Amino acid sequence: MASAQEAILVLEDGFAFYGEAFGAIGETFGEAVFATGMSGYQETLTDPSYHRQVVIATAPHIGNTGWNDEDNESGRIWVAGYVVRDPAPAPSNWRSKRTLQTELELQGVVGICGVDTRAITRHLRECGAMRVGISSLDSDVNTVLAKVLATPKMEGADLVSDVTTKAAYVLPPAVGTVPSGERKLLVAAVDLGVKMHTLSEFAERGIETHVLPADVTFADIAALQPDGVFFSNGPGDPATAKHAIALCAAVLAAEYPFFGICFGNQIFGLALGFDTYKLKYGHRGINQPVFDHASKRVDITAHNHGFALRAPLDHPVATPYGIAQVSHHCLNDNCVEGLTLTRNNRVVAFSVQYHPEAAAGPHDSEYLFDQFVKLMKATPTKAVN
Repeated sequence: MASAQEAILVLEDGFAFYGEAFGAIGETFGEAVFATGMSGYQETLTDPSYHRQVVIATAPHIGNTGWNDEDNESGRIWVAGYVVRDPAPAPSNWRSKRTLQTELELQGVVGICGVDTRAITRHLRECGAMRVGISSLDSDVNTVLAKVLATPKMEGADLVSDVTTKAAYVLPPAVGTVPSGERKLLVAAVDLGVKMHTLSEFAERGIETHVLPADVTFADIAALQPDGVFFSNGPGDPATAKHAIALCAAVLAAEYPFFGICFGNQIFGLALGFDTYKLKYGHRGINQPVFDHASKRVDITAHNHGFALRAPLDHPVATPYGIAQVSHHCLNDNCVEGLTLTRNNRVVAFSVQYHPEAAAGPHDSEYLFDQFVKLMKATPTKAVN
């Protein structure tokens, strides 16, 4: 249940909404974005890609399934704040351990409920993502607005170091996925804000994954003798991730099979020589239609990105590492949603902007993990047959 204490939400253009405190009592500031999923709020809240963002849930009822200990995508809630219309008065799910309200309070996450989230979403769609503040301490619009305007914008925000692992660790293959005596594939995963379900997808395919901090060196990666290299999702402005871009370029030059997701797709594109730009209000949710240029199939996909790559949809581009081409685009706005890199008429690296692991769904694109396995196995100089 929400607190009866009054709270206020103030957007940077002065629009204000009054409601009730939801979660911790306090103040918070960040970029206002909306997420369209009707389910999966726990995965959204714990996704590191939402670092420094205040998420508005477009689904009217949130908290119906409570909070469990299995669905977290990381070790903590990363959103800067949470905005919902109608919190569930009591959760109903056999895995629920506590309410969403309780978890927000435990982790100190400030939120607001009882506001017209449809009106807020329509405003953001019309005017674009913007800075926002939530306060259950101060109800004066001008005072809160002054703090909102002092909040850094997402453009130019270098946030990867906030979310990456502090030390390398290894996730072994899932039990039963690797027959005795068979050598497994080894993936070097650069953690730019990785989701746990992504790592689980690797484990379920018999892959030993070495999860590495974002400041890892190319020499560190090469020392592992990996069969492939993976760059994860993550928060912030990809153009600020200079180390990751240079590292990706070194990986491509060394001809390791490569797979990137979300932020990793943008880093891949920047390493190839493309650039990025800020979307008006971004793609966040679990119902985005994406067209696959190779199969001519439309996948319904999960997204979380406020930046996108600028690359031609209709023709390939020569790069120092091979021929790059857009492989997927969003049918809503023609946004680039994937890239492939070919060398000697063979795909050697690829990426997608959306989330094929898609916790909590849809699962149309899980085949991309199998595609990465095939790519590694088809690279005899790097992979083990």
